[in-house]
Amino acid sequence: MASDSPLFDRIRVKPDKDRRLRSEHPACQWPGCTNAAPHRAPKGRGAENEYWLFCLAHVREYNQTYNYFSGMKDDEVASYQKDALTGHRPTWKMGMSGNSAKAAHKKRGKYKDYDNALDPFGMFREMGGAAGAKGEKAAPAPERRQVRNAERKALDAMGLDPDAEKTDIKAKFKELVKRHHPDVNGGDRSTEDKLREIIQAYNYLKSVGFC
Repeated sequence: MASDSPLFDRIRVKPDKDRRLRSEHPACQWPGCTNAAPHRAPKGRGAENEYWLFCLAHVREYNQTYNYFSGMKDDEVASYQKDALTGHRPTWKMGMSGNSAKAAHKKRGKYKDYDNALDPFGMFREMGGAAGAKGEKAAPAPERRQVRNAERKALDAMGLDPDAEKTDIKAKFKELVKRHHPDVNGGDRSTEDKLREIIQAYNYLKSVGFC
């Protein structure tokens, strides 16, 4: 076997990379260049699937001056870039089968029952609903206060429901203190335990922000 044969590279410790490139790739298409051409470069607009074959040095030089929009006006470039966002495919509004007045009128009759519907995102209008459909956002539902077991027990000790407001809790506390305090019961101390329970319940509710 000749020592300069491409087959000899299979048993070389360090293959001759340059010779293998020349044997596996065609010659560079840059005028006057005979190096191997493993790199592709696009030919340009109108020939999107066609490529030049260049060596590394010439593909770099070609890419430095390559301009896909060469020869196009500014408005043509802007229009092309806008269409590129949808892959250069036609688009229609949601619910439309085509961008025509006839299709819009047909959809308008189909969804006329939604003319007065709440439409914060304009969905019904795009589907052919009335242009004057309500667009105000619905008022958010008030957040319900979460009542844990300890808070529920304290409210129950004061004879209150779990949805009692702060003003209700304060008013109820004053009422119960007057009712069970020995000073307003002729010195009767039989309700002291109940008064102590009410005070503890109120202090707990106050510490967790219920009143």
